[in-house]
Amino acid sequence: MKVSDFYFDLPEELIAQHPLKNRDESRLMVVNKDNGELRHEVFKNIINYLNPGDCLVLNNTRVMPARLIGEKLHTGGKIEFLLLKRIEGDKWESLVKPGKKAKIGAEFSFGNGRLKAKVIDMVDEGNRIIEFYYQGIFEEILDELGQMPLPPYITEQLEDKERYQTVYSKTVGSAAAPTAGLHFTKELLADIEKKGVNIAYITLHVGLGTFRPVKVDVIEEHKMHSEFYMVDEETSAKINACKKNGGRIIAVGTTSCRTLESVADSSGYVAPKTGWTDIFIYPGYNFKIVDALITNFHLPESTLIMLVSALAHKEIIMRAYHKAIEEKYRFFSFGDAMFITDSKSHNTNP
Repeated sequence: MKVSDFYFDLPEELIAQHPLKNRDESRLMVVNKDNGELRHEVFKNIINYLNPGDCLVLNNTRVMPARLIGEKLHTGGKIEFLLLKRIEGDKWESLVKPGKKAKIGAEFSFGNGRLKAKVIDMVDEGNRIIEFYYQGIFEEILDELGQMPLPPYITEQLEDKERYQTVYSKTVGSAAAPTAGLHFTKELLADIEKKGVNIAYITLHVGLGTFRPVKVDVIEEHKMHSEFYMVDEETSAKINACKKNGGRIIAVGTTSCRTLESVADSSGYVAPKTGWTDIFIYPGYNFKIVDALITNFHLPESTLIMLVSALAHKEIIMRAYHKAIEEKYRFFSFGDAMFITDSKSHNTNP
């Protein structure tokens, strides 16, 4: 299968540069994967397509303010660090710009010396291993000095850091937000629970590999990045009870979907588990556990549009995307949402 099969022409003006004032008032396209039917809604109305006994699985990762702007010690040259993942203690893998200033042994300062760093190694793709030096608590210093690592296609600054966090974010560790969850409010989640829908939380720390383009021509040759996940006992019990009782497992976001498909056994049941996943889902993949998916509108030729094309037929997804462009839906992280579901989703309040 060719990567070019997933190309579509996206007008630049449809790339959302900022979040809406009210999270749950984005648009929602409901896509029936069984027959290709499309419906246009407001996101808060998603509750009408959820059934009592379903289980909504959300990723509670919290984005680190992982973008640090500082200067090189002794020369004062400007430097930008993007923290990717903690190796151990105060050692982090980081993307550095400009890389030529960050040779092994180079030292840097952030926030007038509140935080200092030294390059101790280089790894794959030119990333650096950095060791930080400071007094106090690292997370507090990072929260004070760091900026949100917004995707490269968002060119405007974010006024409120919390708008790049879900309202249920909890476990710090992501380099990017699980953006499908940005549409939910605490009130909407409470109403969904009142309807009899179970809510379960997994953790997958999103890496910047999410934004890396696919550089091969043939999909099967692409190597996915690896991301850390956690599924606890409470979540496993909720999911398994839902599955046993005939409810649907609805993943909120591709990160939740990839985690669930990584931990599920061949019967579609899960056990508590922690680990790393590099699962690559594309058309032809047989889903073990995920029945439906809430997601945003993704980049052309990305692994994310390949994943959603595996859950629904590729032809249905590409037709939905062309309709979204025609109807001027907003795309990507701060954009509108899509609910890929089945014929069991009846709008209970048409």
